[in-house]
Order: sequence, then C-alpha cells, then structure tokens
Amino acid sequence: MRPRELSPTLSMFAARVPTLPPATHTNCYALGGRDVLLVEAVASDTGEQRAYLEWARAFGSQGRKLVAIVTTHHHPDHIAGLDVLARTLGVGVWVHDATYERLAASAQAVVTRRLCDGDEIILDGVRPETWKVLITPGHAPGHVCLHEPEARTLVVGDMVASVGTILIAPSDGDVQKYIFSLERLAGLDAALALPSHGEPIDEPTALFLKYIAHREKREKIIYEAVAACGPRGGTVAELVAASYSGTPMHLWPLAELTLKAHLVKLVREGRVLSFEHEREPSALPGTANVASVANARSVSARFRVV
Repeated sequence: MRPRELSPTLSMFAARVPTLPPATHTNCYALGGRDVLLVEAVASDTGEQRAYLEWARAFGSQGRKLVAIVTTHHHPDHIAGLDVLARTLGVGVWVHDATYERLAASAQAVVTRRLCDGDEIILDGVRPETWKVLITPGHAPGHVCLHEPEARTLVVGDMVASVGTILIAPSDGDVQKYIFSLERLAGLDAALALPSHGEPIDEPTALFLKYIAHREKREKIIYEAVAACGPRGGTVAELVAASYSGTPMHLWPLAELTLKAHLVKLVREGRVLSFEHEREPSALPGTANVASVANARSVSARFRVV
C-alpha cells in the first residue's frame, strides 16, 4: 500500500523505478509536522510522477508546508525525474557537493542548498524536529543520512537495505569509507532506520554490524583467493570464480564490481599488488596502481599478495 503513514510526522512513498534486484522500488520519505522535508524525489515515468506529486501535494491540503527535497546521492534510482518533480512542487533540492557535481545540468538547476556534515535541519511542528546531516561516503561520494536523536530515527538511504544487499562499485564506491560510515551509524544507537529499499528497520544497530561483518568476511575470502594464486597472481575473472563459487553465475558481473572494490582497498593498504602479466609488479602500490584496479578490464591484469 502506498503512501504509508508510519507515524503522524512520518510518511513513506515507495516509487517504482528501475533498480538493482531484488529491489523494485525506491522509498521516498516525508519528515516533519507543520514543516515537511521530502527525502528523495524519484519517478521513472509519467504515471509515477503523478502518483508522487499527488502524495507530496496532499501535505499542503493538510495545512503543512513543503520545505525542500533532500537527495541522498546521485545514482539513477534516486534522481530519475528529480528536476521535473522539484519544479512542479516549487521546492529546492538539497544535496552534498559530491552529489551536485555528478548531476545533470537540469538537476543542478534546482539545487538550492549544499549540505555539509553536521548541518541541522529544523522542522516546525507540535514537536519541533531537528534532523542532523551525516555525510556517509562509501556507497557513493557525498551520500547523505539524516539523524533525529530525540526520536532515535535514521534516514539511511543506500547504506543498508532490508531487501537485497548494497553494491559497492569501484567507479564511485569505497569499501574502507563504507565500513567507517557503517561504524559511525552503529554508534548512534538508533531505534529505527528508514532505508531506500525494503521495509523500515527496527533496531538497526545489529544490521549495521552485520553489514560490517559481511564486508570483512568477503574481504578475507577475496584475499585468500588471491593468495591461492601464488606468485603468478590471478586475473579478475579467476578471482571472481574462486571468491563467488557459491553465487549464481548470472550475478557474477555484479560480483566482479564488488571484488574490484575490495581489491582497490587491499592494493591501497599494500597487502595486494596489481600488475600486467609478464611485467614486474609495482613495488609500492600508488594512486595509479589503485586506479588500474578499478578500471581493470584487460585479461592480462593480475593480482598477488605482497
């Protein structure tokens, strides 16, 4: 059912939008009593645009005021139709600088505020709400979460999900930063987390810690797969096959992205070397070496432990 009223000051609208399976929707939220802050404005077709606008406009008929739209990050399932929805509603979009830089010009044109870590968004109501901005990179640069300490509520975007998992791609993701961001969220002792995909999450600290443990376990598997290749090293294709042997092969393209993101971290830490077959591996992993991991498509690119 949509929209869903989770509380008198919290509403959720699940927008149908192309996204990574098994998710089929991106959750949009309305926070606040008299002042209403929308989190995400996304609609992939005219039918979804109409449904979203009907939901958002209904707050005005209740004597409530739309303040702005917060976009958590720049991935397509979070910004499709953003410029149209913002212009139609007559409200500005608030994002982090790293998100702004990755938006198309039409979406940049509706941005009215750049969010920074530690900013506070105060929403008027019977009980005024103060939402603190947390910049939580890892899944995407400039990823925004919102925290309301009094209600112990977190808006977590794509940091975790109650359906499926979270992809960390080497193009704009960072495993090390992602784990740090999850640790930060785990330290907030939230009672409720509002993810972009799936149902609201009760007692989310346990899930944050579970995600951290999963990443650490995956890194161990990948490192052991690299070590098993010996001095000759292993290619990305060989390492995917070894590290994801229990994963259906049709998911291996996504697994490859995750593997590369972990290899970037391992190379950066000096635990793994990347090199071209029949060439000497670089003695010291540097920026160029790390970049070559993220972009490695050549079958001759190999990885071995230090």
